[in-house]
Amino acid sequence: MKKIYAVLVLAGIAQVAAAADIVGNAKAAPAKIEMCIGCHGIPGYKATFPEVFQVPKIGGQSAKYIENALQGYKKGERKHPSMKGIATSLSDQDMADIAAYYAEQKQK
Repeated sequence: MKKIYAVLVLAGIAQVAAAADIVGNAKAAPAKIEMCIGCHGIPGYKATFPEVFQVPKIGGQSAKYIENALQGYKKGERKHPSMKGIATSLSDQDMADIAAYYAEQKQK
C-alpha cells in the first residue's frame, strides 16, 4: 500500500512540475483566440446561452486568473456549456498563451 501511495504522490508531483514548466507566449496566441473574440471582444455584449448574461471583458485581466478560469471550465468546476466546450479543446499551452495575450491587453 505504501508503494502505491508513493507512486501516486510522485505522479502528482510530476503533473504539478509539468504544469509549472508551461509559460504563456502572447505572440503565439493570435491564431488561438478566434473563439474568444466573438464574445469577449465586443463591448457590452450579452450572450443568451444558456441564459442572458453580460459577457466579461478579459483584456487586461490577470493571466493566472484566465488560466485558472479556463482550467475550471475544462474540469467542470465552472459551469457554462459554451466555455466548457471551448476550454476542453485547448491544451495547457494554448490556455497559457491565450492568458498571456489577454493579460497584455488593456480593457476598453
